[in-house]
Amino acid sequence: MLFLQIILSLVLLIVLLIFIKILKMRRGRAKAEAELSQIKIEKLKNTGSVKSLSFIPLIDYYADDEALATEDGVSYLVKTDDKTILYDVGYNKNGEDPSPLLRNMKKLGHKPADIDMIFLSHRHRDHVGGTAAESRDEFSISAGPVKIKKVPVYAPSAIKPAQNHPDLPVTIVNEPLVIDKGIVSIGAYPRSLFLIGYTTEHSLAVNVKGKGIVLIIGCGHQGIHAIIERTKQIFDEPIYAVIGGLHFPVNGGRMMIGPLNMQNLVGVDRNPFRGITEKDVNSAIALLKSVNPEIVALSPHDSSDWALDKFREAFGEKYREIKVGREIKI
Repeated sequence: MLFLQIILSLVLLIVLLIFIKILKMRRGRAKAEAELSQIKIEKLKNTGSVKSLSFIPLIDYYADDEALATEDGVSYLVKTDDKTILYDVGYNKNGEDPSPLLRNMKKLGHKPADIDMIFLSHRHRDHVGGTAAESRDEFSISAGPVKIKKVPVYAPSAIKPAQNHPDLPVTIVNEPLVIDKGIVSIGAYPRSLFLIGYTTEHSLAVNVKGKGIVLIIGCGHQGIHAIIERTKQIFDEPIYAVIGGLHFPVNGGRMMIGPLNMQNLVGVDRNPFRGITEKDVNSAIALLKSVNPEIVALSPHDSSDWALDKFREAFGEKYREIKVGREIKI
């Protein structure tokens, strides 16, 4: 009898917690809609362009070489004509120094001193350097001191460098912003997600001369439809490439607890019983096909192997693998 009472109490507690989360999510959705209505979106003029772009995964779920470290986090090195951008700083789940990010940079022939700016897509642990960093509203390149120039940092919400890092200047991006010649943030996009809560993310857009806009996306919590719509609103140029995370942990994922796909619940802004589905994947593929980019590359850190296969099959020769150490040249 006591055992049944304990089980019943646990079930009721879980139901109560789910109800509270759903209530917070719905309230957060109203807040997000209000914030979105205040963001000024208009066509950007005189953004300039770059002649070339190189995209190098430094941290992701798969690697091109077994000597390179992998994590279910993200960090990319984006190089244009004269700028080197560190896009997110990985997970460093075990709090190592040097971090997997720094070790991979060294093996690939890059140094923190090469970096000209840091672009943080959003303030989640797998993008800002770990759980401790996230809890302190910080970003951490490694658990120890890092030698880096006093470079600008661009983020969609308040964040600061880790205490053992240089005091880097942070610009909080709300509306679309030209960061440098041909390099643009498409602006913040808030969403209220189940489990994770209120999340604001922005994506990087690079205008490559004679080709068009290269979109680089962290997790895609904004939703690919919102990202594409925003990009079309601020650019006249066509979308040439879509690269990065779109959060499609369908039919499997990177955070499985038994049969429970936690990653699917994390990234949804509707009731958890209606998580991300095959229909959502197919809708994203159809949207991208209508945009007709020349390059599509889906990050495996937040999408399942099933979703990767679907994108690979849909885009054929246009599809590129995102693996640590494998460069994509535009």
